[in-house]
Amino acid sequence: MKRLILFMAVGCLLFCAVTGCEKIKPKKTEKAEKPAASQITVKGTLAAKVNSIPIGLDDLNQEVDAYNAMVPADKPEMRITTREKKIEYLKNEMVRRVLLYQAALDRGLDRGEDVVKALEKTKMDLLVVSLIKQEADKISVTSKEIEDYYNTYKDQLKEPEEISIREIVLATEQEAKDVLVQLLQGADFATLANARSTSKSAKNGGDLGFVSLAKIFKEMANIADTLETGQISSVFKGPDGYYIIKVEAKRGGKQKTLNEMWDDIKRGLTFLKQQQQIEDMIGKLSRQAKIEVYEGEIK
Repeated sequence: MKRLILFMAVGCLLFCAVTGCEKIKPKKTEKAEKPAASQITVKGTLAAKVNSIPIGLDDLNQEVDAYNAMVPADKPEMRITTREKKIEYLKNEMVRRVLLYQAALDRGLDRGEDVVKALEKTKMDLLVVSLIKQEADKISVTSKEIEDYYNTYKDQLKEPEEISIREIVLATEQEAKDVLVQLLQGADFATLANARSTSKSAKNGGDLGFVSLAKIFKEMANIADTLETGQISSVFKGPDGYYIIKVEAKRGGKQKTLNEMWDDIKRGLTFLKQQQQIEDMIGKLSRQAKIEVYEGEIK
């Protein structure tokens, strides 16, 4: 099974809105008729009607919510929060837009090549999204699948462990052994690190702060992992000389319970199964389709 990537973000399709077409050449045919009332319908309460085109209250509320969501937090006065402001938005934005839309239809701009192509592209994107959603909604994850995943990967679902480490780095093994004797006799680690260590951390008393074992070199990580808080290591070889380390503190590394991980695992498994469902569908469609890719034409 693929490893779960928690807190995943599911990618979504983005649609491009057509705001203008400079090279539209409408066909010289009869003037387009305004859409009949039966062609454009709304559900629920009617908020306005422009000639034959209705505007629904639900559509108005959705646009107002979208507008308010884009208003900067430091400009709350720009939000549409009253009935009067909502009516003003309806008249100045939605009604005016429908008037311009009807004028564009009168000029036959809906038959322009660029517009037809853009509308077909938008239709394709909408249908693809609808199909993917329909397939994704079929997917469910059982309690057993969640429990099995947790039991298999629970060691990898621990909180990351971090250790606060001080180091002393010396050029020779004998120097390091001499310093270790002083430490075992009660000398202060930070003071000796500041006075004797050759590492960049010397000016901070050898303090490396909290570090993940995965981000320090293997020998140091292995030794730090075996030390208890307050313990000092023996001398060991490292990339910059001979090392002595002290573990100041440890944090993290807690094993999360199944209840704590339940929702995250369910979301992750659902996403993986949905992705597999879509891949299987695309594979089946590909096998049934005749696909021709003209690579030589691609520059």
